[in-house]
Amino acid sequence: MAAAVETEGLARTFGDVRAVDGVDLAVREGEIYGFLGPNGAGKSTLVRILCTLLLPTAGRARVAGYDVVDDPEAVRLRIGVALQDAALDNLQTGRELLRLQARLYGLRGADVDRRVDDVLRLVDIGDAIDRRIATYSGGMKRRLDLAAALVQEPRVLFLDEPTTGLDPVSRAAVWREVRRLNDELGMTIFLTTQYLEEADELADRVGIISLGRLVAEGTPEELKRSIGDDIVEVAVDGDASPSAARVLEGLDGVSHVSVDGALISVRANDGAALVSPIAVTLNENAVKVRSLTLRTPTLDDVFLELTGAHIEEDERQ
Repeated sequence: MAAAVETEGLARTFGDVRAVDGVDLAVREGEIYGFLGPNGAGKSTLVRILCTLLLPTAGRARVAGYDVVDDPEAVRLRIGVALQDAALDNLQTGRELLRLQARLYGLRGADVDRRVDDVLRLVDIGDAIDRRIATYSGGMKRRLDLAAALVQEPRVLFLDEPTTGLDPVSRAAVWREVRRLNDELGMTIFLTTQYLEEADELADRVGIISLGRLVAEGTPEELKRSIGDDIVEVAVDGDASPSAARVLEGLDGVSHVSVDGALISVRANDGAALVSPIAVTLNENAVKVRSLTLRTPTLDDVFLELTGAHIEEDERQ
């Protein structure tokens, strides 16, 4: 299958900072590709290069078959873009904004109305479409921005952290719209996110970026299976000491132990069999256990394994 987005050694530096550091990607036509990483990992910089808003320092990138440096206008005519900050005029109604977007892409007369109606069948905005944008909630503004990105019938849709700052209900609504676009139109969607559940829910494949480098790639299930082990999470009173981790590492079947404040994470090939030994061992070492939880690996565990940090660490602080 042809690649809708492909990069070779793509890099972008800002002074001494390598925001994107030699990234190789091949996103297939018709897939939802989740680009997952914490704030500052390089996600938005890479998207801006692919959308022709920023020139790369090195390497090459092609979108919808066209080079982003050599033929940027051809790229722009074939993509839709919804960046983190929605560029919406609060004095317009939603319909006025969509009609303006259609005219900017060369549509005239009845074709403008037809295309706006087509978009509104894809993205549910309801009666709010004829209200001023200033009255919209955050979730409604996100959906309108998504609709505006669809006016030119793009082959590739770029969504840069589309649900950041939204409440759970609005976030779920945006997820439904994204999935429907992919299911009904077969549209290629390049989705950057820092939310683990978003990548897990939507993406056919996930690329994990850390400090500008692509450190892992695969389906969400493939990435989680790469960890393999069960996870036993132990919440303790106060911060867990390094000595607590060391005593747990000595238990048979334990493959890795990490400490994050008052939370100890123990990886083991048979977590159920180790719940009791972990509790007993910590008690014998004067560590008071508040709770123990057995679970399967998540994408955060994959990120922790690869980088030594949690992907949502910024949000925990």
